[in-house]
Amino acid sequence: MKIHADALLFDNDGTLVSSLESVNRCWTRWAREYGITAEDFARIELHGRPAAEIAADLLPADLVPEALARIELLEVEDVPGGVVLLPGTAAFLDSLSADRWAVVTSATRRLAEARLAEVGVRPKTLISADDVTRGKPDPEPYLLAARELGVDPARCVVFEDAPAGLQAGRAAGMTTVALATTHEPSELDADLVVKDLSALSVLVTDGGVEISTRG
Repeated sequence: MKIHADALLFDNDGTLVSSLESVNRCWTRWAREYGITAEDFARIELHGRPAAEIAADLLPADLVPEALARIELLEVEDVPGGVVLLPGTAAFLDSLSADRWAVVTSATRRLAEARLAEVGVRPKTLISADDVTRGKPDPEPYLLAARELGVDPARCVVFEDAPAGLQAGRAAGMTTVALATTHEPSELDADLVVKDLSALSVLVTDGGVEISTRG
């Protein structure tokens, strides 16, 4: 299978990097501090959504600003040693010119930049939770990324590991590639599902970017 595009848009956590152990440590500590139970977490969608929306689902409105500041601090402090590149990420990104790709994350800019810097990834274009009014699964983050890159949304490919992010990509009218790094393939609704970026090859041409599956 080959996919042709003008720009590639990557989620970060679970797509380019793994911070799963760090996330689990920090959110478990955060939940204890705020008296949130496992049952509380089980009733809402977590992965791929902005922390602000998760906190708003779990806490009274007057506690949300303080709780958001707390989870961001916990996660930023846990970045050293808590983030690793996923297979294929370095080679894939090294094949692209800086104006052909962007990172589109539900994390805050401070946290996203800390995680990316930890693994040596420095995108020219980064869309974070701070840049939008509606996070994934709303298409706003991906549409903003396309606008920042000056590319037609229909000529963008979204790379995601979470159902919420894939839903956002589809709603933006973009081609979607799911990476089965945090969810089972059967849970991922996308144009293409692969295990991670190592399953793909990329070729930059005068006409854009060509993505194909290996083997």
